[in-house]
Amino acid sequence: MRVRQVTRPPYSVRWQVMPPRGAAVSFPLLLAALTGRPNHSNTAHDLARMSRIGSPPRSAYLECHPVRVKALAAEFIGTAFLLAGVVGSGIMADRLSSDVGVVLLANAAATAGVLLIIIYMFAPVSGAHFNPVVTLTEAALGDRRWAEVLPYIVTQVAGGVFGTILANLMFDLDAVNISTKARDGAHLWLAEVVSTYGLVLVVFMLVRSGRAQLVAGAVAAYIGAAYWFTSSTSFANPAVTVARTLSDTFAGIDPASAPMFVVMQLVGAALAWATVRLMYPTASP
Repeated sequence: MRVRQVTRPPYSVRWQVMPPRGAAVSFPLLLAALTGRPNHSNTAHDLARMSRIGSPPRSAYLECHPVRVKALAAEFIGTAFLLAGVVGSGIMADRLSSDVGVVLLANAAATAGVLLIIIYMFAPVSGAHFNPVVTLTEAALGDRRWAEVLPYIVTQVAGGVFGTILANLMFDLDAVNISTKARDGAHLWLAEVVSTYGLVLVVFMLVRSGRAQLVAGAVAAYIGAAYWFTSSTSFANPAVTVARTLSDTFAGIDPASAPMFVVMQLVGAALAWATVRLMYPTASP
């Protein structure tokens, strides 16, 4: 067992817990270490736990540093791809078919596929949030510094806007054309609570039970299904909601409808946070 003190000016001292040679390192732990997420654990307790289980603790790297540029870049690019997939596939399907069911099926399949790939690509870099409610919930659970939340959210919204503009341009539309598709009503608001609750639950029930390697597939499958079992087609993401106001196409939403969607998404995330805290008060190593 080794604990190494590393000084990296201009940052503060970092304590790096080194596992015994030959110790197994699980994928969820490696993902947590790569993304630099957990940083609030008790080092003495972690060392004791390491000696018992033969693998490094969940907080293998305890360090204080500013938000990494590459993490923000990953969130921007990933969210841009997500919106390009959501909006672009909606435009393509709507042009190819007059059957709304076929259009929705194509839109759901493309969105699920894009989600799967971008989570696999960017999870080791930024945690692959692409969604402000995921970032907020992770911070509320104590697994991400609050100082990182605002930069993440701003970057996610900016990436979503950029991705929507790209989709519009790829299909020979104006870069920005404000949506006129009203999405109002209590049934739609309830659907956003349910869809967001389920999404956040899927992410953090897996992460906090030590099964982070399943998140990409589970999130893609859940969103693909939620397109069909929720009346709102499962926006479940404030950044997505804001960005989709900029395209008057199949996936669009009137700007006047967006604020209530965002409020309901935050309600769903808060309920999911409470459920995760109940089920997993502490994360598995």
